[in-house]
Amino acid sequence: MFLRLIGYLFGIGAVFFLAVAAGVAWYVSGLTGGLPSVEVLAKYEPPVMTRIHASDGQLVGEYARERRLYLPIQAIPDRVKAAFISAEDKNFYQHAGLDYYGIARAALQNVAALSSDKRMIGASTITQQVAKNFLLTNERSLDRKIKEAILSLRIEQANSKDKILELYLNEIFLGLGSYGVAAASLSYFDKSVHELTLSEAAYLAALPKGPNNYNPFRYADRAIERRNWVIDRMVENGYATADEGEAAKAQPLGVKTRVASPHIFAADYYVEEVRRQLMQMYGEKALYDGGLSVRTSLDPGMQVMARQALMNGLVQFDEQHGWRGPVKNVPIEGDWGVAVGSVPALTDVIEWRLAIVTATSKDEAQIGLQPGRDETGKLLAARETGTIPASEMKWTLGGKRTVENVLKVGDVVYVEPADGKPDSYRLRQVPNIGGAMVVMDPHTGRVLAMDGGFSYSESQFNRATQAMRQPGSSFKPFVYAAALDNGYTPSSVVMDAPIEIDPGYGQPIWRPENYAQKFYGPSTLRTGIEQSRNVMTVRLAQDMGMPLVAEYAKRFGVYDKLGPFLPNALGASETTVLRMVSGYSVFANGGRQVKPTLIDRIQDRFGKTIFKHEERVCEQCDAEQWTHQDEPVIEDNREQVLDPMTAYQVTSMLEGVVQRGTATVLKSVGKPLAGKTGTSNDYKDAWFIGYSPDLVVGVFIGYDNPKPMGRGMTGGEVAAPIAGDFFKLALADKPGIPFRVPEGLTLIPIDRKTGMRSAAGNPGTILEAFKPGTGPPDTYSIIGQTDANGQPLTVAPEADRAVISGTGGLY
Repeated sequence: MFLRLIGYLFGIGAVFFLAVAAGVAWYVSGLTGGLPSVEVLAKYEPPVMTRIHASDGQLVGEYARERRLYLPIQAIPDRVKAAFISAEDKNFYQHAGLDYYGIARAALQNVAALSSDKRMIGASTITQQVAKNFLLTNERSLDRKIKEAILSLRIEQANSKDKILELYLNEIFLGLGSYGVAAASLSYFDKSVHELTLSEAAYLAALPKGPNNYNPFRYADRAIERRNWVIDRMVENGYATADEGEAAKAQPLGVKTRVASPHIFAADYYVEEVRRQLMQMYGEKALYDGGLSVRTSLDPGMQVMARQALMNGLVQFDEQHGWRGPVKNVPIEGDWGVAVGSVPALTDVIEWRLAIVTATSKDEAQIGLQPGRDETGKLLAARETGTIPASEMKWTLGGKRTVENVLKVGDVVYVEPADGKPDSYRLRQVPNIGGAMVVMDPHTGRVLAMDGGFSYSESQFNRATQAMRQPGSSFKPFVYAAALDNGYTPSSVVMDAPIEIDPGYGQPIWRPENYAQKFYGPSTLRTGIEQSRNVMTVRLAQDMGMPLVAEYAKRFGVYDKLGPFLPNALGASETTVLRMVSGYSVFANGGRQVKPTLIDRIQDRFGKTIFKHEERVCEQCDAEQWTHQDEPVIEDNREQVLDPMTAYQVTSMLEGVVQRGTATVLKSVGKPLAGKTGTSNDYKDAWFIGYSPDLVVGVFIGYDNPKPMGRGMTGGEVAAPIAGDFFKLALADKPGIPFRVPEGLTLIPIDRKTGMRSAAGNPGTILEAFKPGTGPPDTYSIIGQTDANGQPLTVAPEADRAVISGTGGLY
C-alpha cells in the first residue's frame, strides 16, 4: 500500500509537472513567435549627430535628436569599459547572456527588501540591456522580462562580447541630452573619452541607473556617492589599485559642461544657412540622425572681421538717428541684480552687457551690470556697478538735454566698456536698421564669411540670402558688361539728356532722372558708370534691347528670369546679396561662371564623400611616385560666361568708381579695389559690391520693412564705408596686387570726356583698354542723340558698333 501510494503521488506529480512544462512551453513559444530578429543588430545604424566644421577644421555646429558620436569598441579606452562593466555587469565576459548567480542574489535581496521597504534591485546584464534598448520597449512586465532573457541568449550566440559592449556603450542614455560615452564625455567634461580620468570615467558609469538622480548640479552629493561606489567596484574587480581608487574618490566631480551646440563666434547666420541647405539636400532624417560630417568654406578670421565691420556700420547709422529709449523699465525692489537679471540679453553680442540704471544726475548715470549665471542657470551673487558719463552718451544728448533727461531709474539698457576708463561705460542701443555682408572667393565661389544681420539672437532672418531687395545702381555693371561684350567700348559716348519712355497703354510716361536731377550731355561709358548716370544706362539698355540685358543677368546668376523692362536696367527687380556677390565674382575671375557655395564637402557616417563642390578633375594627381613627369594640370571646366577682356574692361571702369566716382571712400584702403554703389528709390536700400583681385564683398543696408532711411543715405554714404572697413582688416597684411590684365588688350590714351584718342600727359587723359580690332572712334559720335523726328542724328563708326565674335555675341 505504501509503495502504491508513493507511485500514485509520483504519477500525479509527473502529470502535473508535464502539464506545467507544457503550459510554460506553450507560453514561451507564444512570446518567442513575434520576437524581432537579432540580425537587426548587425545592420544597426544608430542616430548620430551631424557635425559642421569650418574650413580650418574647427567645430562650428552639431545637429541631432540624440546627441551621439558612435565609436567602435577599439576606440573606447579600457578604463571606460572597465568602469561600466564594474557598475553594470561585472561578470559580462563570463556569462552567456544571463547572470544566474546575479539573478539568485538579487532575488534573495529583493525578498529581504519586501519586509524592510528597501529599494528593489535588478540583475539585468549588459546583454539584457542591449536587448531591451534595441529590440524591446521599456514596459515593466513579466512578458517583457522573459522576452529580454530569450533575446539575450540569442544575441550572445550571434555576436561577440566586444560587439555587444560596443552597442551598449554607444546607445545608453547618460543625461544632458547625451547618448553614448563619447557624447557624454564632451557634454559633462568637454573632453574626449581618451582624456577621461579614473574619477570621470567612474562618474559616467554611475549614470545609466538614473541620470537625473545623479545630476551633478542638483544632486552633487548623490552623484559623488554613486561615483565612489563605482570606483570601489573597479578596485574590487582589479581594474584599479586601492591607492588609485582613494585618489580618485578624493577628487571633486569636475563637471565642465560645454554649450549645447559648439559654434565659432559670429558665425550663427552662416551655420544656419548651411543647416537649411543640408535639410534641402538630404532631408530632416539625414540631417538629425545621419551622422554627416560637413566641411564648410567658412574662414573664422574673416567671419569675425565681417561681423565687426557690419556691426559697427549698423550701430553708427542707428546712433545718427537718435535715442529710442531703454530696452525695458523694471521696478527696483531690493536687489537690483534680480531686477536686471529678469530681462533676457542678446547672447551673441558679447561686447555689450545689459545694465540697470540705479541713479541719475545731470552729468552721469549710476548703473548695475546684469549678473552672470552658474551651470544651473541661477544668478551669481556677485554684483558689478559702474557709470555712464555724459561724454559716453553724447549721441543721445541733443540740444539742452542732460543725462537725467534721457535715462530714468529702472531703465534697462545696453552698455559697452569705455576705452581706457575703468568702471565707465558707453550707452548703446540695438540698431533698428538691418543689413548683411557676404565675402566670397571669386575663383571658386566659396563663401568665406556671411553675416545676415546685427544679431542672430535677436532675429534669425538672414538678410544675405533671404531678403529680396532692389540692388539699384549696383546692377549697372551687368548692363555695361552686356554692352562691352556686344560691340561697345569704354569710350563709346551716350547722350545724358532727358528721355521719355512710354510703358504702354494706360501707364504713365516714365521719365528717368539722375541722382542729382541734372543732365550732363554726351558722356563715355566709363563716365556713366563712374558717376552712376541713370539716364545714360537707360539709353544704353534701350539701344541694346532689354532681352540681351536679361540674358546676361541670368548668365551671371543674379536673376533666374529678369523682366525685359527698362527700369530693371537700374536695378528695380529684387535679388539677394549672395547673388549679387556671385555675379561680381565673374568680373573678378576673368569671366568664369561662379556657383556660390558654403559647403566644400560632405561625408556620410562611414567617411564616404557624398558631395564635393570642387568639380574639376585631375587625372594625374593620383600618381604613386614621381618619375620626372610634368606637374599635373587641373583644367578649369567652368563655363566662360563673359569674354575675359570684357571682364577686365568692366573691372577697370569699376576701379574708376573707387578712384573718381561714387565709392571714393574706399580709396583710403590703399589697395587696388573695384566696385559699385547702389541706392533704390526713396533711399530704401543701400548697396555696395566691390572686389580686390582675390576677394569679393557685398554689403546691403535697409530696414526689414522697407522704408526711407533718410535723404543722402546712399550706397556710397552707408554701405561702402562698411565694405571699406572690412577690406582694411582683410587686406592689411596682403600686398597690393593689381588686377590681372588678359593678353590681347591694348591700352590707348583717350580723352575721358569725349572718348577720342588723346596724347599721353594731356589734361583729362586716361589709359583705356580696347579689344583687338577696336579702338577710340575716328569721329565723335553719340549714342542716343536724335533729330527732331526722333531719328538717330549720328551713328557710331562700324568698328565701334559691330557685334564682335566670341563670348557674348548673342544678337
